[in-house]
Amino acid sequence: MKILVIEDDRTVGQYVKRGLDEHGFHADLVDDGMEGLRLASGGQYDLLVLDLRLPGMTGLEVLRTLRDRGSTIPILVLTAQDALDFKVQALRSGADDYVTKPFAFEELLARVEALGRRPQQLRSPLIRIDDLELDTGTREVRRGGEPIELTPKEYTVLEYLMRHAPRVMSRTLITEYAWDYHFDPGTNIVDVVINRIRKKVDSGHARKLVHTVRGVGYVVKV
Repeated sequence: MKILVIEDDRTVGQYVKRGLDEHGFHADLVDDGMEGLRLASGGQYDLLVLDLRLPGMTGLEVLRTLRDRGSTIPILVLTAQDALDFKVQALRSGADDYVTKPFAFEELLARVEALGRRPQQLRSPLIRIDDLELDTGTREVRRGGEPIELTPKEYTVLEYLMRHAPRVMSRTLITEYAWDYHFDPGTNIVDVVINRIRKKVDSGHARKLVHTVRGVGYVVKV
């Protein structure tokens, strides 16, 4: 199992990495949240050990961004924050488990092994909202049984919105996911694509499914 450790305390990070390596895992270590997010988004790791206090981008921001992008990588939060509300916040943001510093390596190892034994989440290839269906296997989209022709970028944005429905997704998150921009490109590119999707998905239907939440972002819902 390949594990990414994101920890800015080099002593703790090296301790965790060395221990995991000694127990037959392959562990990589980074000490910056932005770099950790970039590596974790690549799909080459099987598990993430994540500190919450990180430079560049906090652990919670890394966690939420990965989950918002649809990543199902198991995430073990490792932090000195032992207050109950921090634990609840991390778990509700998508963490799979939580270890508080100071910790015994045996406990961390046991939790890593437990997460590694969990079956990977199986996603249905079909995402359905009302009479709108998106097949992630064939990349076909239908509404009321009628096929909808989408460009690759339109498909990517619609799949992202449908996979996270009924959450409202911001322009920033959509831009990061669909265009891999980690900055504001200074254009209305998201709005243009959303408008094209809306015309193709909602045109001729009484129930509108693609909605704008002014000042926040977009959502697909009944």
